[in-house]
Amino acid sequence: MTMPDSDTQLCFLPATELAARIRRRDLSPVEVTEAYLRRIEARNPLVNAYSLILADRAMDAARAAEKAVMAGGPLGALHGVPVGIKDLDDVAGVPTSMGSNAVMNRVPAKSSLAVERLLDAGAIVLGKTNAPEFGHKGTTDNLRFGPTSTPWAIGYNAGGSSGGSAAAVADGMAALAQGTDGGGSVRIPASFSGTVGFKASFGRIPSVTRPDAFLWGHPLVHIGPLARTVADAALMTAVMAGPHPRDPLSLPDTGIDYVAAAERPSRAPRIAFSPRLGNFPVDARVAAVVRDAVSFIQAQDIAVDEVELDFGVDHNELAALWVRTIGVHYAAIAVHWKGEGIDLLGDHADRLTPEFRRMLEDAVGVSAVDHALDDLLRTRILDGLEDVFEDHDLIVAPTLAVPPVRNATDGNTIGPTEINGEPVDPLIGWCMTYPVNFTGHPAISVPAGLTPEGLPVGLQIIGRRHDDESVLAMAARFERMQPWFQDYPGLAQADRAA
Repeated sequence: MTMPDSDTQLCFLPATELAARIRRRDLSPVEVTEAYLRRIEARNPLVNAYSLILADRAMDAARAAEKAVMAGGPLGALHGVPVGIKDLDDVAGVPTSMGSNAVMNRVPAKSSLAVERLLDAGAIVLGKTNAPEFGHKGTTDNLRFGPTSTPWAIGYNAGGSSGGSAAAVADGMAALAQGTDGGGSVRIPASFSGTVGFKASFGRIPSVTRPDAFLWGHPLVHIGPLARTVADAALMTAVMAGPHPRDPLSLPDTGIDYVAAAERPSRAPRIAFSPRLGNFPVDARVAAVVRDAVSFIQAQDIAVDEVELDFGVDHNELAALWVRTIGVHYAAIAVHWKGEGIDLLGDHADRLTPEFRRMLEDAVGVSAVDHALDDLLRTRILDGLEDVFEDHDLIVAPTLAVPPVRNATDGNTIGPTEINGEPVDPLIGWCMTYPVNFTGHPAISVPAGLTPEGLPVGLQIIGRRHDDESVLAMAARFERMQPWFQDYPGLAQADRAA
């Protein structure tokens, strides 16, 4: 087997093409993995996408993958494809740091279900990708490993909390990467890093959590792919999706063909454009890029109506709701982990990021009744979305209210405290993603364009509950209208050098 492509061109091949060429024996899993590891060695010191690189383990897996190819047996959908795993998810025998100084020696014996499915499909894990502490904010930075930069502008943040995964994919340091999305943590870094981030309907990709199988007992935390193309995101979703008996909240298999949804021409949808997704303040640079993208969609004879989306409450109330809700779940995790010798609310508290520690401490004071009553606000969000979906198939909006923010120097990068003179919560208030986590609707962020400074902006496409296919189909249609693949900085630089 030969590898005629340069390392850069190889590392930017779409995952769908990479998998197909490995199956045809046009490419060797060993040479592919070596190329990715060389790129990581060269680029990770600048970008800081990986908090842990598993070079030896990856090469062992690559050699085994090559033997399987040569043996001629059946191969998984991602056989030989190098991937990154967010450092909040477990890979058996590999430390899971949670981006925290409080979690120093935790080595799980078992991989998470999503990781198991990726491995069963033949994927090769290159390493663990950087994340903010326990994924508690929309930027990727922590006191242990520092900030992750978007490859579009080193020194500007990649977004969070799956920022390491998004940056690795955007810079050709992984073909695909896994992320989690509790408030936009797949879509936020997709916007800041110019990648595709897909949050399927809640329950499509199961999560087996123990000791509490009902830890995320209502729509909130999802698992999803980071990719450079919609088809790649669909392929990775197909591998991770499907019910599991030990996740009581997983959805049944209804025969969705995610890859086909991204490949076939979509019917003409009726789209609602919500420039502020309710009443979020939006940076003028972002607003201009998104409006141009929507105008381009309209120019393709697709019906788009500008709508006022009404959640019945101010965006700051919604942000406070998210902080309370996720905080209660983190507090429950803290209680579980105390039994493992990690006392986040006691002996280890002084090692935590100040905002995360405050989130935990505040959550302890939330009563069960108050937590239940917060579902009244969630219901308003659901009704606001469904009011629009009565007459429209999809909602499009900015993914984020701001372009990438500068990295801090203290390990604690946060977002803006105000936009257009309006105060916002710096952890999450500028992220126009988390309302959809309260409801479980499918949503994707795709690259919409660049600001005048060359910073990426995402377009968010939201679908009806459980209509994942329409979201993927429209995202792929937009990609065909306005392709972005050739603009990735690493690929563009290689082309200029050639």
